[in-house]
Amino acid sequence: MEEAKRIRQLPPYLFARIEKTIEKAKAEGVDVISLGIGDPDRPTPDHIIDKLCEQAHNPANHRYPSSAGMISYREAVAYYYKNRFDVELDPKTEVVTLIGSKEGIAHISLCYLDPGDVALIPDPGYPVYGIGALLAGAEPYNMPLKRENGFLPALDEIPPDIAKKAKLMFVNYPNNPTGAIANDDFYKKLIEFAKEYNIIVCHDAAYQDIAFDGYRPPSFLEYPGAREVGIEFGSLSKSYNMTGWRIGWAAGNARVIEALGRIKSNIDSGAFQAVQYAGIAALMGPQDCTYKMSDVYRERRDIVVDGLNSMGWNMEKPKATIYVWVPVPKGYNSISFAESVFKKTGVVITPGNGYGIYGEGYFRIALTVEKERILEAVNRIKDKAGPLEF
Repeated sequence: MEEAKRIRQLPPYLFARIEKTIEKAKAEGVDVISLGIGDPDRPTPDHIIDKLCEQAHNPANHRYPSSAGMISYREAVAYYYKNRFDVELDPKTEVVTLIGSKEGIAHISLCYLDPGDVALIPDPGYPVYGIGALLAGAEPYNMPLKRENGFLPALDEIPPDIAKKAKLMFVNYPNNPTGAIANDDFYKKLIEFAKEYNIIVCHDAAYQDIAFDGYRPPSFLEYPGAREVGIEFGSLSKSYNMTGWRIGWAAGNARVIEALGRIKSNIDSGAFQAVQYAGIAALMGPQDCTYKMSDVYRERRDIVVDGLNSMGWNMEKPKATIYVWVPVPKGYNSISFAESVFKKTGVVITPGNGYGIYGEGYFRIALTVEKERILEAVNRIKDKAGPLEF
């Protein structure tokens, strides 16, 4: 049974490999501390769970939902944008419900990319950006995210012939895996670049509610001209500890939203309505839960960065996301250091080259275990992984 070429060219999904490594080690009795996968460890807030339970008992929600999503859920997304960013959205035409933002990120490439087209992909970056383009038969063009550029793509370094062929550009701030943030100047240049080359910007904003030290991440849609050139993907997964619930949205340019909704109507049957009601409770309910989780992640971030710096690293503390992006010590590459740490300590870290070729030389730590275990992980690295040179 020969697989299709589009499947054969796909690499094994990074986190599926990590999960297998963890399962094998645990079966062998290793006390594993996984700082690899960015899956929030705290429970979903009670008021969201209560709404799900209530609506799951309603027979009206046991039927096929709308593929575009309930209008009340899309209105809740519009409410969130108005309340959080002072952005006005038409919930009927500028918002579509997603079964998690990952689903929409993968499907948008099927809407706009044909074989021979180009998608501009951040490197390092969330693997699904490039995978979606590959599945559409298009050519991913990697935009290097380098420390000297603040882990922002250097738009003026993209060759004009590539930019003219590009139809989509993926960007993601606050950024996974680097934890970097983007400023007003970058977003303004991004919109100008997209207008010049007629490129659709797909902004992944999964981490825009997880921020520290007084920083409040903006929305791409806040900037003049943004809706003329693109959309933003939103997720309840990280903000409300709802990774397993699979609920999100895309918002912005009405034509792009319609195209995404059209392809979804031919592929899936929409998100379970009881989950959409839970999403409404999240977006329109009390927001103190998001502030509390940011405080939790800030405390964990401080333990990691202060601990690494005590070993000889010279790290700045990221202002957002649930990740710390760390250079590997001298004498290692990304994989060899991750393997060495795991073998010596039982601590799982993610090699940076799993996010692209420009991720080589780094590893990612996810702040998704309790602070006591994070402190133990840092101490294990300090006591058992060395000596390290920088």
